[in-house]
Amino acid sequence: MFKKYPVLKWILIVFGSAIVLLFAFGWWFISLLPLEEIGVDISTTQVSDLPYLSEDVQPSRGKILAIVTSTATMGNTDKSTGYELTELSRAYYVFQANGFEVDIASPLGGEPPVVIDDDDMGKYDHAFLNDSIAQYKVKHSIPVKDINPEEYEAVFFAGGKGAMFDFPENKDIQYIVRHLYQSNKVVGAVCHGPAALVNVTLDTGRSLLENKKVSSFTNDEELLLIPDAETIFPFFLQDKLVAQGARFNEGAMYLKNISRDKNLVTGQNPWSTWELAETMIATLGYTPKYRKITAEENAMKVLIAYETDGAKKAKELIKQILIIEKKPLNRQLIASHSVIAIMRGGIGRFFSLVSLTSYAKSQSKNI
Repeated sequence: MFKKYPVLKWILIVFGSAIVLLFAFGWWFISLLPLEEIGVDISTTQVSDLPYLSEDVQPSRGKILAIVTSTATMGNTDKSTGYELTELSRAYYVFQANGFEVDIASPLGGEPPVVIDDDDMGKYDHAFLNDSIAQYKVKHSIPVKDINPEEYEAVFFAGGKGAMFDFPENKDIQYIVRHLYQSNKVVGAVCHGPAALVNVTLDTGRSLLENKKVSSFTNDEELLLIPDAETIFPFFLQDKLVAQGARFNEGAMYLKNISRDKNLVTGQNPWSTWELAETMIATLGYTPKYRKITAEENAMKVLIAYETDGAKKAKELIKQILIIEKKPLNRQLIASHSVIAIMRGGIGRFFSLVSLTSYAKSQSKNI
């Protein structure tokens, strides 16, 4: 047959070779991931296992209110949603470790829907799930209509796509934000949490957001994961913030990014939560308690170095973190950004980030 159709022979050879190469590359790519760490069971982590929470207990400094969404589905679709667990758990523990009691509220009260992304779960997030006090608070969240804002030093709005549906038009949320902001207390929000700010009008009659530097989940981040987002959400959060007069601070896609404008603190995405919560503590007038930086945060530093200064600087930072400082580094997160690059059509960026992941693996062997 091949003698009769020689072109077919070469097509099969090329096609077969491509499959073999693709399989080999996929196997090699998987080998770059820290499989020995991924397989470690941290699901039983307790608060007592985390020195940041159990040691050097800070004096009581008042209360902070955390508000999460009550929305379980996105608009008229069957897509499930809720609040992002990691955005609540990490902020909750930063506030608690720095001496603040945390109350949890939601538009409807009771047990709000939650989104748990297993790939993003760390020790603090599992500890939150195993924390009987935290779980009681979140499963019996206070209806926002019953909140007296005078009891709190700050309010924090966790993200989750559900916030786009029940935060913007809620008059009780608007009242809480307006009261705390005008009382020179702290208002914080991360990812989709800034949806709580879009319709807040101050006593002056002006929008809270007018000429404020803010960050939130961006249009590009939204559309990458949900191409039909425009038909699902009531608005794009970035566009709405800008329409209300905000000076939008857009960072690199899926990298941490914080904006602080006086007593208003906002963050772009889930990876911004740690820094946002600690920035809120600083804005309240306290030096944030020392916290051992997580492997995920160190990977975020590397990715930011790559974004701003290129691969060479990123590799220097990897060596600094792993060899000199002997700190943990989550190379799985670096690898995930190479996948994001492919999704955006960035072939060169994909291979560059894969190379960075490979370098991180080689350096980890030298520890």
